[in-house]
Amino acid sequence: MLNIRSKLNSFRFLIEHRKRGYRPAFGALDILNYIGPGLLVTVGFIDPGNWAANLAAGSGFGYSLLWIVTLSTVMLIILQHNVAHLGIVTGLCLSEAATVYTRPWISRPILGFAMLASIATSLAEILGGAIALDMLFNIPIRIGAFLVMVFVLVMILSHSYRKIEKWIIAFVSIIGLSFLYEIFLIDVDWAEAGISWVKPSIPEGSVLLLMSVLGAVVMPHNLFLHSEVIQSRQWNLQDHKVIKRQLRFEFTDTLLSMIIGWAINSAMIILAAATFHRNGIAADELQQADSLLKPLLGSNATTVFAVALLFSGVSSSITSAMAGGSIFSGIFSEPFDIKDYHSKMGVLISLAGALIVVMFIKNPFRGLIISQAFLSIQLPFTIAIQVYLTSSRKVMGDYANGTLLKIILLMITALVTYLNFRLLFQILTG
Repeated sequence: MLNIRSKLNSFRFLIEHRKRGYRPAFGALDILNYIGPGLLVTVGFIDPGNWAANLAAGSGFGYSLLWIVTLSTVMLIILQHNVAHLGIVTGLCLSEAATVYTRPWISRPILGFAMLASIATSLAEILGGAIALDMLFNIPIRIGAFLVMVFVLVMILSHSYRKIEKWIIAFVSIIGLSFLYEIFLIDVDWAEAGISWVKPSIPEGSVLLLMSVLGAVVMPHNLFLHSEVIQSRQWNLQDHKVIKRQLRFEFTDTLLSMIIGWAINSAMIILAAATFHRNGIAADELQQADSLLKPLLGSNATTVFAVALLFSGVSSSITSAMAGGSIFSGIFSEPFDIKDYHSKMGVLISLAGALIVVMFIKNPFRGLIISQAFLSIQLPFTIAIQVYLTSSRKVMGDYANGTLLKIILLMITALVTYLNFRLLFQILTG
């Protein structure tokens, strides 16, 4: 399988292959060449922000918020597949396309807001890594956050992250799968869980957590990153057969990856509901999540969880910073290339901005929850520009959104906007 992130940094490779008219050979195992971008997004499902949001949702409201995981995953499948279409068909990431095809007074504010979302994401990831360092070595949160930021920055600028990224992803994925396995080791009310997966419910005082779970699943920066990743590994844009084949395999990749993400997120909430909520314990720090792994890992649960949290924070920080670089470089109509000035600036803004905010946070767990809620607040703006671009025949040609897909995308935008207003109302009246 092609190395995803190395392809991100090989725009010249893409141009050269276009010049040669390179065409992939299609065989029975051809789909293996396309699997990857969706899995990169799925790693984001096992990041510190997700752990915090799911832990708080399950411990505070039991199974009742499982439906937002289901709804968020369905929304994510649609949105990720749609933005991948943009990258495959145009050869531009979402940020570049917004800059090229919309007026500056429209694209600049939206992309600027997206950069803030990248900072909020990096905030959660760096904070998670800092919490892990505190658990492992008793390093203060602020010092730990600085160490994580410096380490991530060095890894991105030197490309050294490519040497360990597979190990990081593998280890963090094992922890995610451990959550899945553990739901069969504890007493779960499957009847209530099954109903909660499909029945919408907004318990009093749950809107902030509901929005946090939504933001932790449908992360705006991942829409930008997915469009960057998918377009950087395409072949021969002029060949419609190749484009159609890519679109079909990309959907398989996205669908499989998002279902895995749905299962892991659901397992976290179920475990928190069965372990904490049932016993009347309110989770108010991320460190409590280690107890969810004790049925499987015993006394080693704390250490294993902390190491997984550290790896998760580092790998997710790399992803969010690269998304920031992609967004910022796209503002200048440039592809992501870490050697380029604008890409470097986007990475620095994402990481340094997050570190500055961390220095003023008094409650790390609360900071994680709010950062995820902020992502859901920014989400309608990203979806709006995405819908405009993918619905435009000028941009997409024959691959523009059909009427039904437009309606579905607009309904998603309306729903997220409604939930944002519910959150604002709760804040103003709370």
